Amino acid sequence: MTLTPPASAVEPRVALVTGANTGIGLVTARELARQQMQVFVACRSPERARATADALRAATGNPRVEALTLDLADFASVRQCAADFLGRGLPLHLLVNNAGLAGSRGFTASGFELAFGVNHMGHFLLTQLLLERLRSSAPARIVTVASRAHTRTDHVDWEALRRPTRTRTGIQEYAVSKLANVWFSAALGRRLAGSGVHTYALHPGVVASDVWRSVPWPLRSLIKLRMISTEEGARTTLYCATDPACAGETGLYYDKCRVRAPSALGQDSRQALRLWELSEAWTA
Repeated sequence: MTLTPPASAVEPRVALVTGANTGIGLVTARELARQQMQVFVACRSPERARATADALRAATGNPRVEALTLDLADFASVRQCAADFLGRGLPLHLLVNNAGLAGSRGFTASGFELAFGVNHMGHFLLTQLLLERLRSSAPARIVTVASRAHTRTDHVDWEALRRPTRTRTGIQEYAVSKLANVWFSAALGRRLAGSGVHTYALHPGVVASDVWRSVPWPLRSLIKLRMISTEEGARTTLYCATDPACAGETGLYYDKCRVRAPSALGQDSRQALRLWELSEAWTA
């Protein structure tokens, strides 16, 4: 006869949330901690990561909130973050690829247009490095915060992905990076079919968060006028991360906690495959 271990002996589910020190990432990490998950908050600043973990432990009463340092613009930092997590020997049941930026201009340390490098390439590499642990921990979920902004581009200039930001506001480059998120999640879902690891991409709503911090004023103040709160913005992330209703779904795109069709380009599996192959080559 098999005995069920007492509740105190059951190990908590483990989650890792990127960009968890602010905005919807912070709300997501807080709510997962309230569900008594063991939560790793991965932030670019080690000081902010530690402060966030301290604040979440105090706010939720959950002592199992830990900090990791992660700069998605720098592959060396991404590899170190993954190594730091894997070195703990824990399972991983939930990876939330949340961190991102919009309206920023520049070039990453690893050689990519800034929005694309942070929003897609850093998360692509992190996911690949953690994938075997997610497989061995199944059932598991990989949630990638994309955006409806992916519908605002009708093509990808592949060569521009490895050049500094071209446009003045960076909004066009942001749209391309969010299209990459949609393609990545769908392609990953196809590759993981039958593994017990399910993937989800989502539009959180247009959220008044720090993701817009680099958009030039007064444009920044204008675009934030009709945005929703971070609490509202985290709802679809949390739905994809924890709700039993979507546990059997994978590779889909969500808006307002419902499956939605991405743009026609967002559904192009050949383009998604091209992005995957390039991303693999660029992170090799």
